Amino acid sequence: MRRRPNHRALTALVLVAAVWASNNPAWGQGMALPPSSVSRPAAPSTEPQNPSPSSGFTPRADTPPSLQNAPPPRSQPSAPGAATGGATGRVTSGGQLPRGAGQEHRVYDLRPYTGYLTKHDRPHQAVVDWIVRETGTDVWHTEPFGFMTADRDELSVYHTNEMHQVIAGIVDRFVAGDKDPQVMNLKVMTVGNPNWRSRAHPLMQHVHVQTPGIQAWLLTKENAALVMSLLRARTDVRQVQAVDLIMHNGQTEKLASLRGRNYVLNVKPSPAGWPPYEPETGEIQEGYQLELSPLLSVDGRTLDCVINANIDQVDKFVDVDLELPLPNQQIHRTKVEVPQLVSWRLHERFRWPSDMVLLLSCGVVASPDRSQSAMPLLNFSAITGTTAGRADALMFVEFRGKASQNLTQAPLVPQVSSRVSAPNRGRY
Repeated sequence: MRRRPNHRALTALVLVAAVWASNNPAWGQGMALPPSSVSRPAAPSTEPQNPSPSSGFTPRADTPPSLQNAPPPRSQPSAPGAATGGATGRVTSGGQLPRGAGQEHRVYDLRPYTGYLTKHDRPHQAVVDWIVRETGTDVWHTEPFGFMTADRDELSVYHTNEMHQVIAGIVDRFVAGDKDPQVMNLKVMTVGNPNWRSRAHPLMQHVHVQTPGIQAWLLTKENAALVMSLLRARTDVRQVQAVDLIMHNGQTEKLASLRGRNYVLNVKPSPAGWPPYEPETGEIQEGYQLELSPLLSVDGRTLDCVINANIDQVDKFVDVDLELPLPNQQIHRTKVEVPQLVSWRLHERFRWPSDMVLLLSCGVVASPDRSQSAMPLLNFSAITGTTAGRADALMFVEFRGKASQNLTQAPLVPQVSSRVSAPNRGRY
C-alpha cells in the first residue's frame, strides 16, 4: 500500500528553502556570467528614475505625457520568420534617416507670418495646406523618403533639394508677402436663361477649366462692370450674395446658407394605441456651403484661389402609398415621402492676375434660390426656357487690395440676401 505524500511537510520544506535562498543571494541568482560576457554593471545615476514595473521603461524629462506609460516591449522571435503576435517595426542602422536621394532637413521660420495672426488658432496650418496643394500628397508617402511638420513658429521639412525649392517659394508668399488683411469681393447670382452670353461674350477672355460643365472667364474691371450692368438689366437675374470678405493671405473663409426641409421618413406603430400609426419625420439641409482660400504672390500681381462649394436641393418629394393592417381586419392607408435630390460639388484651384476679375459659370444647375409662384397656373417656365429649381449660377471673384484702402460707409461683413443661391465648380 503506497503512502500519500504529506503536503504540509512539502510546503514547510519549500518555505525553509525560500528563506535560506533570500539570505544567500549567490545561490538564488544561479551561475554568474563569465567575464567575457557583454553584460556590464549599470553605472549609478544621479537623475530621478521612475521605472515602469511592467516594462522597465524609464521616461526622460522631455518625454511627452502621452508616452510616460509606455506599453511593455514585445518579445522578439526566437528564429527568423517566427510569429511575433503583431508588427513591431525595426530600427534602422544607427537610427539615421534615409538619404539615398540626397534629402536635407531644413527649418523655415514662420513667425514673420504667424506673429500677425494672434486671433487665429492654427495659422501655420494654412502653410501646410498650400504646400500640399502645390506638391500633391504622393510625394510625402512614396519614395524618396520625406516628412513635414509645423507649429506656430517654424516649419520642419526633410526632403530633396528640388522639393525644398518648391516649398521655399510657397513659404516666401506667406512670410515675405503682405501681412495686412485683404479684401476679396464675392458676388453670387442666378440667371434664368444662359443666353446672357450672347452680349457679354466679346467682353470676356475664356479660361480653360478641367472640371466638366464649368466655364471660366477673365475680365478687366471695366468689362466686369459692363457685364454686371447687362445682367442687372434682365428680369430673370437674382443676386444671391454680395459680400466683402476680409481675409489674411492664405487663410480660408467659409460661407453657408442652409435651411431644413422636413418630410415623412417612416410610419411606425403608435405607442399610445390610437391613432394606430404615427409618422416619423426626417430633415434634409438644403442650401449651399462655400469656402474661399486666396494666396497672393510676393509682389501681389498674381492670385491663387481655391474655391470649394457644395449645394444640395430637394427637387421634389415622391409620395409612396402604404396600406397597413389594423386590429379590426381593416386597412390603414398612409404614405411616406422619398426625397429626390439634386446635388452639386465644386473643388477647383484658379490662378489669375490680381488686377482682373474671375467669372465662373456652373451651367444650369440646381438652385435653392427658387421662387414659388403665388398662382401655380401662371407658370412662365415654358415660355422663358427655364426649369423650376434650375438656373445658370454665376460667381464673380475680385481682389480689392488691402482692407485699409477699402474705406466704405457700410461694414465689410457678409450681406446675405433673403434668397438662397447656387454655386460654382473648380479644381483643387
